[in-house]
Amino acid sequence: MTDIFTGWNVPPVGLTGSTLDRADHLRRDPAAFVALRARPDARWLVMEDLKPVLTTGEHPDILWAYRSDVPHDALSVFLGLDTNGAPRFAAAASGADLVADFGGQIIDARVAAVQLGDGRAAIVAHARSLLDWHARHKFCAVCGGKTELAKAGYARHCTACHAEHFPRTDPVVIMLAIKDDRALVGRQPGFPKRFYSALAGFVEPGESLEEAVARELFEESGIKVARVRYLASQPWPFPASLMVACFAEATTEEINLDTDELEEARWVTRDEVRAALAGTGDWLAPPPMAIAHTLLKAWVS
Repeated sequence: MTDIFTGWNVPPVGLTGSTLDRADHLRRDPAAFVALRARPDARWLVMEDLKPVLTTGEHPDILWAYRSDVPHDALSVFLGLDTNGAPRFAAAASGADLVADFGGQIIDARVAAVQLGDGRAAIVAHARSLLDWHARHKFCAVCGGKTELAKAGYARHCTACHAEHFPRTDPVVIMLAIKDDRALVGRQPGFPKRFYSALAGFVEPGESLEEAVARELFEESGIKVARVRYLASQPWPFPASLMVACFAEATTEEINLDTDELEEARWVTRDEVRAALAGTGDWLAPPPMAIAHTLLKAWVS
C-alpha cells in the first residue's frame, strides 16, 4: 500500500491569507487605539447582523467606510494595518446608508467569502468572528457583571470583578480516512442532495488532535484508524472554530453509521473524487472555500 504520509502538497486554503498586520503592540495602548480611529486614512468594514457590506459589480470588494459613515456608538474593533499602514476596523452597524449612498450590498458572510476569494475573505472571517464574540460576551463568566471592550477589541474587561476575557476558538478536526487507495466521505441529514464531505467533529477537553480524529471516525462511521497526519488548518467564523485537517490511516473498512450524525458514508476512489471536484461525478464535493475541498484535492493531487 502507498504510504499515505508522504508526498502531499497543500492546496490553497479558503478564508486565509489576510494582508493585514494585526499590530498587537498598538492594541495594548488605549491612547494608540483612539489615535488610530481618528486618522484620516482609517476605514471600517461595516457588518449588519454579521453580514458584510460589499461593493456591487462583477468583482465585489469590501466597501471600506469612512468614520463619518459609522455610528459613533457602534461596536468597533481594530482589525489591523493594511499594506500601506492605514488602520482597518470592523463595526457592527446598519449598512443601509452605505447601500443607499455608495451602491453597496449586504451579503451573507459565506457568500461573500466565495465572491471575494484571496485575503479579503480572510478579513471578513476575522471581522465576523470578533464581532460575534463581543455580541455574545456582554457579561462576565466569573461574576455575571457587565463587561466592556478592551485591547482594541481583542479582550473584554469585567467592570465588577475586573476579570479579563479573550476571544475563544473551538478546535474541530476534519479528516479523510484512507484505506487501500480509497477515502471515506459522508453526508449529514441536513446536507444538500448528493453532497458528501470529509467527516468532522469538535475536539473534546483533555484530548489530543490525533485522539479526536480516531474517536470521531469511530463514533460516526465505526472505522478504526492508526496513524494520523496533519495537513492544514482553517479559521471558520461560523461562529468561531479552527478547522484542523488531517489524513488518517484506516485499519478497518466496514462502515457502522451513527445515524444521528450521518445519513450515509462511502468509500470513494481517487477518480471518483476527481470527478466530484470537477462537478462531473455522481456526488457533489465541498466548494473551494471549505478545507474539506483542500483535503480531497490534496489526496488526489
